[in-house]
Amino acid sequence: MNFWRSLVGKLWITITLLVACVLLTLGLFLLPYIDTVFNSSNSGDIKRLFTYVSIIGFAMTTFFGLFLLTKITQPMQQLIEAANAIRKGKYDTRLNLVTSDEIGELANTFNHMAAELETTIRSLNHEKEHLSSVLRSMSDAVITFDNKGDVILANPPGRQVMETWQGLKWDTGQEGGGWAAEVIPEPLTALFNKTMKDGRDQMADLHVKHGVWEAHMAPLYSDDINRGAVAVLRDITEQVKLEKMRTDFIANVSHEIRTPLSMMQGYSEALLDGMAASPEESRELIQVIHEESLRMGRLVKDLLDLTRMEAGHAELVLQSVDAGDLCDRVYRKFSVRAKEQDIELLLRRNHADLIIKAADEDKLEQVLTNLLDNAFRHTPSGKQIEISVDRIALGASEAVQFAVSDQGAGIPPDDVPFVFDRFYKADKARVRGETVGTGIGLAIVKNIVESHKGQITVSSVEGEGTTFIFAIPA
Repeated sequence: MNFWRSLVGKLWITITLLVACVLLTLGLFLLPYIDTVFNSSNSGDIKRLFTYVSIIGFAMTTFFGLFLLTKITQPMQQLIEAANAIRKGKYDTRLNLVTSDEIGELANTFNHMAAELETTIRSLNHEKEHLSSVLRSMSDAVITFDNKGDVILANPPGRQVMETWQGLKWDTGQEGGGWAAEVIPEPLTALFNKTMKDGRDQMADLHVKHGVWEAHMAPLYSDDINRGAVAVLRDITEQVKLEKMRTDFIANVSHEIRTPLSMMQGYSEALLDGMAASPEESRELIQVIHEESLRMGRLVKDLLDLTRMEAGHAELVLQSVDAGDLCDRVYRKFSVRAKEQDIELLLRRNHADLIIKAADEDKLEQVLTNLLDNAFRHTPSGKQIEISVDRIALGASEAVQFAVSDQGAGIPPDDVPFVFDRFYKADKARVRGETVGTGIGLAIVKNIVESHKGQITVSSVEGEGTTFIFAIPA
């Protein structure tokens, strides 16, 4: 700092000028009087004395200025440097001034203020880090907007949503309508405008592409002024699908059970009313009731098996299984049915080593039985069904691959992805004759294959036939 512009410099100049004025005044008025009153010899000594006093006066003012410089200017300079350090973010800066005057009190106050400021800044940083950690750990997308609708903050899921939803346009072709294309802020514009207008929380479900998002937007207030809004987006696609599956499941079970119950009730009432004219007719009615009761029993058993598998309570009895012998046994079991329906049943063993070291033989037989039963119900007379088994490479290991092919009606391309869903056949009039299944056989098949850490696929050409292929690690 320039000394002459400092407080001490100005004070020293002021005192020096004041002393100079006093000495000049004394010189102007006293020196002529001294020459008149005193003799010449004494007047010279007095003038010299006056000169010495002036020199000493100026020296004392200089010493006083330097003293003020040490006691005031230097501590003030340290205080300014410390304040600049804190301004630059060095909140641990402290002053080492041990004095009992106002400067020392000012230094203590400054140190206390700096300590409180450091504590406050540290607390704010901890809160910021804590909030950032919470936002990063959230699976929901959190996006913050200013009052103009521009994004100012987003957690990782929020940024992913923003990158995914680019250039959306409303697609009336979707069921119920929805945003289709590659998102924000388009789908949230109406919700944001309503939130800013009403000044309270808003909720809505957004249909984006093939997904459903639950959006909750709340206004951000600061000093009673709405500064923007924060939106929380949750992907509820799976919840919506599960709810639809639950509704469909109840409807399908009710549909499956209602038909045999109605037939059993109708035929039993006919027997009670004596509508059977002969023992043969009575026997026919009882036979229908018996068959429908067996059908209901199969449905309940399949439902229990599927529920047990999906809950993970079905234990596998793992042992070494010869897939060739297993296919031979299943082939012999369906040979009679093939002759009755005039269907050619073939078995092909394409490898000599068909041993699976760890598998549940009964479960694999159930898989083949379900697939063949499904193939027989959809294949007309005079056609062909083939069972083939082979050993293939599956990644770095080997697997035994089973294939069941038929020449039946086939499956429409749009329905192929859903064949393993429960009650897939419930709304499909594709079965031949009056023999129908429970509608969950393929769902059981998929669960059994996956429980063996295997994989199953289906390919079909409508009007030509269907092939189910599943592989079990050997």
